[in-house]
Amino acid sequence: MNALTDGIKKGRKFDQVLQGAREVFLKDGFEGASVDDIARVANVSKATLYNYFPDKRLLFIEVIKAECAQQAESAIALINEETPFSEMLRLAADHLLRFLVSDFGMATFRICVAESDRFPELGHIFYDSGPRRVHSELEKYMTMAVECGALAIDDIPLAAAQFAELCKADIFPKVMFGVQREFSEAEINRITDGAVRTFLCRHGVDDNACLTKNKPAPE
Repeated sequence: MNALTDGIKKGRKFDQVLQGAREVFLKDGFEGASVDDIARVANVSKATLYNYFPDKRLLFIEVIKAECAQQAESAIALINEETPFSEMLRLAADHLLRFLVSDFGMATFRICVAESDRFPELGHIFYDSGPRRVHSELEKYMTMAVECGALAIDDIPLAAAQFAELCKADIFPKVMFGVQREFSEAEINRITDGAVRTFLCRHGVDDNACLTKNKPAPE
C-alpha cells in the first residue's frame, strides 16, 4: 500500500468529506483549515471525518489528487478523432489556460508552493495526477497526428511540453506573482490563438487534417 494512502478508509460519505475539505482548503489553505470547519461544511461529524482520514495531511493530499485527476479527465474527454487537428489544439490550449486561471488552479498552485517544505511529495502528486496525464495524452495525440499527416515532429515529448508552455505565456507569471487574478475572454483568446499559431508554424503540415484521415477503410 502506498505510504501516502495508508490509513485512508472509504465509505458512504467519503466523497462528501472530500467536497467539504476541498472548499475549506481552497479558501483557507492547509494551515488555516480546521477539522471543525471541514466537518461542518461537509455536514459530517468529526468522528466520521477521522474514520476516513486519521489526519488532516492525508485529507489534504487526497483532495489535491482527486481534483487534479478530474481536470485531467476533462482535458482527455475533449479528444475527438474527427475534429481537425488545428481545432483540437485550440481546444486543448483553451482548457489548459482556463484551468490555470481558475480559482482552483490558482489556489492549488499557491498551496503546492506554500506547503512544499511541509509536504515535499505534494508537487509529485499534483504533477502525476494532472499535468503528467495530460502531457501523456498530448504525446499520444500528436503521435497519431504525425501518422495521419497533420504534423511533422521529430521529438514528440519535447513538442508536447513546448505546446503546454506556449499556453502559459504571459499569463502564468502574472498568476504566479499575484499580479493579476482575473482575465478577460480577449486575454485568454490572445494566448491560446498565439500558442496554436506558433506551434503550427513550427510543426503544422495540414491544419485541416483529423485523426480519421488516411485511416484504412473497414473491411
